[in-house]
Amino acid sequence: MKIAITKPLFAWDALEDSPSLQSIRLLLEAIPDHGLLESLRQARGKGRDDYTVEVLWGTLLLAIALRHVSMDACLEDLKRNPALRILIAIESEDKVPDADNMSRFLTKLGEEPHLTHLRGVFDVMAKRLGLVVGDLGKDTAGDSTGLSGRAAISDKLRAAEAEQGLPQPTGGKKEYKDDDGKVTRVVEWFGYKLHLLVDVQHEVALAYHITDTKAGDNERIPELVEQAKKNLPAERIKTLAYDKAADDGAVHEFLHEEGIKAIIQNRNFKLEEPEKVFGGRTPLNIVYDQAGTVFCYDKVSETLVRHPMAYIGHEAERGTLKYRCPARHHGFDCPSDAACNGEREYGLTVRVKQEIDLRRFPSIPRATKQFERLYDGRTAVERVNGRLKIFWGIDDGQVYGARRFHGHVGAVMVVHLAFATLLAQTARREGSYGKMKLSPIAQAIRELIEAEAPKVDEAAPV
Repeated sequence: MKIAITKPLFAWDALEDSPSLQSIRLLLEAIPDHGLLESLRQARGKGRDDYTVEVLWGTLLLAIALRHVSMDACLEDLKRNPALRILIAIESEDKVPDADNMSRFLTKLGEEPHLTHLRGVFDVMAKRLGLVVGDLGKDTAGDSTGLSGRAAISDKLRAAEAEQGLPQPTGGKKEYKDDDGKVTRVVEWFGYKLHLLVDVQHEVALAYHITDTKAGDNERIPELVEQAKKNLPAERIKTLAYDKAADDGAVHEFLHEEGIKAIIQNRNFKLEEPEKVFGGRTPLNIVYDQAGTVFCYDKVSETLVRHPMAYIGHEAERGTLKYRCPARHHGFDCPSDAACNGEREYGLTVRVKQEIDLRRFPSIPRATKQFERLYDGRTAVERVNGRLKIFWGIDDGQVYGARRFHGHVGAVMVVHLAFATLLAQTARREGSYGKMKLSPIAQAIRELIEAEAPKVDEAAPV
């Protein structure tokens, strides 16, 4: 893989369509799967060992990483490519597993405790990147996407999956509405929901969760945030961007308590008043709308004129948002200047207590350029969803049963972070002669990978 030094740290557009053997080797080395493999070996016990768990796990990873359209295509590739077989310790062509072996392995991967170990592999890789990339997770975005899936073929299997606590595939429907509440597009699918929390700048997943199609986005935010917090250094997450599906009072209160600034587009409710007066000591001509935008009315003119007040800043210690007279701040004439401002140099100042309604008054008001800039970053999670679906087949709809589905999704998420690690540790091409340079972050990642590798006892028999 060749990446120019001018490219970002996670240069997703530089991924190879057909990864080289060197890239695949580094990819596999970046996955800390020792605990998972040991768990699978212990579960197998003294049972049949025609194919080792290392071979089955490696085959699954290659099928995803090499973007094969099916498991059969990957197995055929392994049979005709001896160099590829060596990478996952397959001795010969007749030692390549068949499709039934891989199907049973995927089912086993979705059982406990292996599923927890699989999530642990993802978490270790996310923590590793969080340690060496200083701004990873600072600005985050979340969203859910529908994934196609199929139920297990027997009632017995479905009952066992339900007993394990795995959600079953159900019919999902998502409606897209315009600002007037009119439905503009409807998407329907049968399967599951994947909830993601990603870094906005680097487009790296920090947490994920799988539910049935009925689970609301707002219900899963606390769990996603808690997982991401464990995968990152303390107090790393500063903002979280989400669409209207997360505009819920409980979500805003949770994020406020966690010290995370909510960048969430608001929903308008027809039952609510379009404008409200603050009351108390705040002048009666100061109002706010459903989005939390603060306005003042010029009541001296014959026709009432409404102006958005000038946002000055967030006073965290006071828990207030500070606003000033827009006429004085922006320098235009207002007939109500004398009535409102008197002899004040900066004009009328209003402090809005966030506790009035955290949903209306987040730490970064919606009617600001900062909010718009951070909210634009929400598209990062959509690009991550696109790669998971188009590159690595997380939504192919051919996986039967909740266990297999959870095992498959977990493996795809591991491959996603493995490619992120590969991009971050790849030497960059510098200068006209193509001199390769290893960045400090790449060096730090390689040292962490080497430190995580299990120690081999040289005196032990081979």
